Amino acid sequence: MIKTVTSISSIKKAIRDCNNCDVTVKLNLGRNKFVTFPATLSGIYPSIFTVQPHDKNFLGKTAYSYSEILCGRVKIEKASSSTK
Repeated sequence: MIKTVTSISSIKKAIRDCNNCDVTVKLNLGRNKFVTFPATLSGIYPSIFTVQPHDKNFLGKTAYSYSEILCGRVKIEKASSSTK
């Protein structure tokens, strides 16, 4: 599989476009373990971005760096409006 050419600046722009939007977050925890949850992209900062999970009982990390997207540990997808 060939990876697309991606840079931190293009990731920052894509995250900035999703500010205050509903997203689906998929975390790669290693050893074929994945966690997927719906959230709202709540804050954008120079080095990190934060998400607010919709599940109040979710105790996971809610701040992620842009490099985690670059290396594939975190995937963010904009939630479709038909799921509401």
